[in-house]
Amino acid sequence: MRKHLGIEKKREKKRERKMSRPHIVAIPYPAQGHVIPLMEFSQSLANHGIKVSFVNTEYNHKRIVKALAGESLIDLVSLPDGLEPWEDKSELEQISEALKWIMPGKLEELIEKINGGDGENVTCVMADHHIFWALEVAEKMNIKAVAFWPAAAASLALLLSVPKYIDEGIVDNDGTVLKSQNVDMGTNMPTMKTKDFVWACIGDFTMQKMIFDLMLKLNSSQKLAQRAVCNSAHDLEPEAFTLIPEVLPIGPLLASSRQGNLAGNFWPQDSTCLEWLDQQPLSSVIYVAFGSFTVFDPTQFKELASALELSERPFLWVVRSDTNTTDSICDPYPEGYLERVASRGLMVSWAPQQKVLAHPSIACFVSHCGWNSTLEGISNGVPILCWPYFADQFINESYICDVWKAGLKFDRNESELITKEEIKNKVEQLLGVEEFKESASKLKEFAMTSIKEGGQSNKNFNNFIEWLQS
Repeated sequence: MRKHLGIEKKREKKRERKMSRPHIVAIPYPAQGHVIPLMEFSQSLANHGIKVSFVNTEYNHKRIVKALAGESLIDLVSLPDGLEPWEDKSELEQISEALKWIMPGKLEELIEKINGGDGENVTCVMADHHIFWALEVAEKMNIKAVAFWPAAAASLALLLSVPKYIDEGIVDNDGTVLKSQNVDMGTNMPTMKTKDFVWACIGDFTMQKMIFDLMLKLNSSQKLAQRAVCNSAHDLEPEAFTLIPEVLPIGPLLASSRQGNLAGNFWPQDSTCLEWLDQQPLSSVIYVAFGSFTVFDPTQFKELASALELSERPFLWVVRSDTNTTDSICDPYPEGYLERVASRGLMVSWAPQQKVLAHPSIACFVSHCGWNSTLEGISNGVPILCWPYFADQFINESYICDVWKAGLKFDRNESELITKEEIKNKVEQLLGVEEFKESASKLKEFAMTSIKEGGQSNKNFNNFIEWLQS
């Protein structure tokens, strides 16, 4: 009898331990711009005592672990992506199709394995909106489901308006744009060209159809989430949050401001550039970085290189090994370029961008306008020259230039080239007009106030933790 009671007490203690605190399984879409903000949010939750298991594809898991600086507060785990070893892991169409077939079952197995172990049971699945099937797994397993939107609220509002655009005859049922026009999303919100709709400016027709179908699925999966959170701040885009009041702003999710631990990079960061920045005059350096996807043909690459030389200003340029479409064996720069700019130009393969943009020597940011880069720029009061490549980057460009007045767009010539003269002129214009810097500084105040004690994002963050613990 005593032995039986002893076993029961041990089982009860084990059950109490397994339910002692919330345990989130977090799943990003497997792209750099999606992984970083969800990992930053997960780190913030872990700082408040929440257990987080962060799920990457096996391929990205290896890259992140290799690039990780210091210890992580969250458990990094991996699942297979369904692609063969020789298939391209960065090809959006392939990875999206493979994920939805292989990952739901693997996620369910992972949760069952965690629940069968000695740690805390999984109480919540938090998934990128693009990983709609993870919310379906949460519903099936009767645990909380959270949809995480890593981009601007305006881009989510646009995607949730897709059925309306179909009804209005602006696009057809496969996403084909039927009318070439500007779409006004609302007062103090971006104006979009239909050709720049998120799905309409990615790859070929097959790719666009796949992304459009994903957008339609996103509309229905949104209903499965008990909570939806967004990496933005209310005061940055109040009208957008009016359109989607069920989505809570909890950003900007800047690692440097909340936990000081940079996480989620696919490539090791070259921190020597910070020492180089220390040697440059205040507000003098042009910082150039185009994220993880943007590529240039050889002609455009050389025009950009020549423009930075013509500017006669110090510049820091992030040049990934796959930034240009030139054979990697060839020198992509103009002849003699590296020698001519050696005294004032520095090229690195990947930079600690948040620390770079916070550095007092930075004057402006030439950017692809990914949402993470946009937030990092404005949160440091840095004006931006916009060079969008695809997807939601055109919405962000419109925010920066048309709504916030904190940057400028580039104009292309009849060959769709942004010339070295255009780049040089826009740099001079941006840095010659004080209003751009003033607007960027005002945005910095909005962004940073939101995550401080009493700010709207901070309140939403604390309420979210209370909900997780309930």
